[in-house]
Amino acid sequence: MIVVVCPGQGSQTPGFLAPWLTEPAFAERLGGLSEAAGVDLALHGTESDADTIRDTSIAQPLIVAAGILAFDALTAEGRRAKVGGVAGHSVGEITAAASTGVLGDADAMRFVGERGRAMAAAAALEPTGMSAVIGADETDLLARLDELGLEPANFNGGGQVVVAGAVDALDRLKSEPPAGARVIPLQVAGAFHTRYMQPARERLADVAAGLAPSDPELRLWTNRDGSTVASGTAFVDLLVGQVASPVRWDRCMSSFADAGVTGLIELAPAGALVGLAKRALKGVPTVAVKTPDDLPAAIDLLDQAA
Repeated sequence: MIVVVCPGQGSQTPGFLAPWLTEPAFAERLGGLSEAAGVDLALHGTESDADTIRDTSIAQPLIVAAGILAFDALTAEGRRAKVGGVAGHSVGEITAAASTGVLGDADAMRFVGERGRAMAAAAALEPTGMSAVIGADETDLLARLDELGLEPANFNGGGQVVVAGAVDALDRLKSEPPAGARVIPLQVAGAFHTRYMQPARERLADVAAGLAPSDPELRLWTNRDGSTVASGTAFVDLLVGQVASPVRWDRCMSSFADAGVTGLIELAPAGALVGLAKRALKGVPTVAVKTPDDLPAAIDLLDQAA
């Protein structure tokens, strides 16, 4: 069983869409996705610098659009039926919604455009940030977070938890970490997946009310708790809620293992989720589809599962 995974924010790098846009079909498709999102994806995916594409309102549509292009290329010529399931990490869940038919591409891009802008606006309300904590005992870490008023944002597996909250509290965590842990500040705009994103959650609830989701056509896991979701309406509700609740990617990977995963393919802009899988799903073959040149290896892996 081959699982396709869709990365979250932070996976983008300057110029990462350039190799895709050498193909006229991809370039034309990106134009439509840009229009739906209200973002010039060709410009930002080829010319904009790292600081520009770190902007939440730009990064999120870029990541989802790249994933849509990669998934369509991967599953062309009848290969979609060979996909055993799909899951997304944070904003990657919108890519997963498009890939499984829960949302049409235009609705997915409209939703992610609104999500990026709403989360950027929420992050601007007060100074907050995120840090990766590596090697901490989870119980000790959660107790320390309670002391500091911080929250866990991403449980990524392999001993990595991303935490978020007020900047001064993150500084204290770095200076006084739990035993055996390293704390690495992340270059992000705010405390995503925490209570600080409640204004964005409220905005997205209004956006979601105008959508008409369909039930997923492929197995679809939620990073809320690693369970599968059979209702498109329920999945869109989860998309709204997850901006202010933790990402349980550790539980998604446990669910992949329980389901008998035999290979994992990460869509563009790939790399982070394959890295986590190599630690948590040891021995499972993986392919990171960063550029169209990576598609043959991914297609070979998919064909082996047929």
